[in-house]
Amino acid sequence: VQLVESGGGLVQPGGSLRLSCAVSGDTLDDYAIGWFRQAPGKERERVSCSSSRRDDRTYYQDSVKGRFTIGRDNAKNTVYLQMNRLNPEDTALYYCATPGTRCTEYIDLYDYWGQGTQVTVFS
Repeated sequence: VQLVESGGGLVQPGGSLRLSCAVSGDTLDDYAIGWFRQAPGKERERVSCSSSRRDDRTYYQDSVKGRFTIGRDNAKNTVYLQMNRLNPEDTALYYCATPGTRCTEYIDLYDYWGQGTQVTVFS
């Protein structure tokens, strides 16, 4: 399975962006997709995750709850991350990845990764 992120960019504090993760090589229905981010000098962290249709669960990191929304369009094989009320602490390289069918907090279990898309929030 291959994953390709898009939608990153420059935005002012309080602004919004929508990231997309296009999945190819298999049917999105059967996969959980997680969004991660990594800022310079920091470890990669999980931001959100959407389980496969069978499991139908979502996860959000506390710092993004109420601001970010994960969604999927299985017909388009794409997972989205709508990011609202962005702040400078959200600046990072954002990745999507899959561990299989169920979301997990263990980053080592995410086998397939995209190349990342940069999000920069600046005043």
